[in-house]
Amino acid sequence: MSVIRPFRGLRPKPELAKKVASPPYDVLSSDEARAMVKDNPDSFLRVNKPEVDFPAETSLYSDEIYRRGKVNLDRLVNDAIMIRDESPSFYLYRLTWKGRVQTGIVCLTSVEEYDQGKIKKHEHTRPSKVKDRANHIMALGAQVGPVLSIFKNRPQIVDIFARITAATPDVDFLAEDSVQHQLWPVSDNATIAALIDSFAALDELYIADGHHRSQSASEVCRRMKKTNPAHTGQEPYNFFLNVVFPDNELRILPYNRVVRDLNSLTRDELLKKVAKSFDVQNATEPVSPDKDNHQVGFYCEGKWGVLNAKEETFDNSKPSESIDAAILYENLLRPVLGIKDIRTDERIDFIGGIRGTAELIRLVDSDDWKIAFSLGAVTVEQLLAVADAGEVMPPKSTWFEPKLRSGMVINLLND
Repeated sequence: MSVIRPFRGLRPKPELAKKVASPPYDVLSSDEARAMVKDNPDSFLRVNKPEVDFPAETSLYSDEIYRRGKVNLDRLVNDAIMIRDESPSFYLYRLTWKGRVQTGIVCLTSVEEYDQGKIKKHEHTRPSKVKDRANHIMALGAQVGPVLSIFKNRPQIVDIFARITAATPDVDFLAEDSVQHQLWPVSDNATIAALIDSFAALDELYIADGHHRSQSASEVCRRMKKTNPAHTGQEPYNFFLNVVFPDNELRILPYNRVVRDLNSLTRDELLKKVAKSFDVQNATEPVSPDKDNHQVGFYCEGKWGVLNAKEETFDNSKPSESIDAAILYENLLRPVLGIKDIRTDERIDFIGGIRGTAELIRLVDSDDWKIAFSLGAVTVEQLLAVADAGEVMPPKSTWFEPKLRSGMVINLLND
């Protein structure tokens, strides 16, 4: 079964939601966040990314930064900019972008189910990032950044969603990135019970985006359980903030790559080595590969080309190894360009597909980068297959768009 739990959400007054709600903490650099909050004292970035209130040289992991996040959250509450709902509620959260609609449920999910693997993951986490978010949660006494998760579509659940969203939303605004955000609180007991029962029929949920946030919730639970001799398993710290969407509504964009040098090779030498694993073709225009044909585009020295992976270069029976990002790494980035660990190698960077091939051209033409690779988007089906197989996706292989806003609804770790 999949446990979902209503909670007394703390959220902005509806008329202030557009001003308060912010992009997630991990899609902006500190400098970008400082620029965004400059003329907005009520931006939730001041809670979720509180280094914006400090000079650039301040350590991101200092106690004073975590404390400032708490001070900023308390001010939003004390000034009645954010108000806590009176009764435990679910919240339906709809995002509309470029004609596509996705509707999910804001709820609490079980740390125990996460730890047991019933909430499935597909990425490794870095201890330093987990510790940072856990310290942030502990300092604030709140979970402020929701995890984005997936359930396999069930008509019963979607029908309940449709009945709720037939009413006028409590929150409705168009953000600066042209994404429409709408929110419907759900507090009546009958609908809450129907949602709980419907999700209980699901065998599993899947984390789509937010692996560090979910792991940090597990770490907070471990810490607080250790210091609570009366632990029952029902305390707020046993659950974490999640927004769960049906699998057929989520959209994944490509996650492209740029590399600073050709590992002492000329372009022709590189392509000669690459021909062992790929059929190489020239292209006269930017390449945005199809997601199903194991094709990768590349841009180097002002020219586009196409790499078609040869069948013997990957194992199609292993979900994680047949993803294009893995094929590119195993057959080109590592053996030819000498990139051993793409998580730590500073010669490589990753460009969200929302920026398109124009950004790849701009970066390579700037001479700061020598070659760019455009990949097809991973499908939700591929992601679920990797998670079901207990495997791990290649790093930086999924870019979900549109992004959830932080501060739409947060979960306080007290009653």
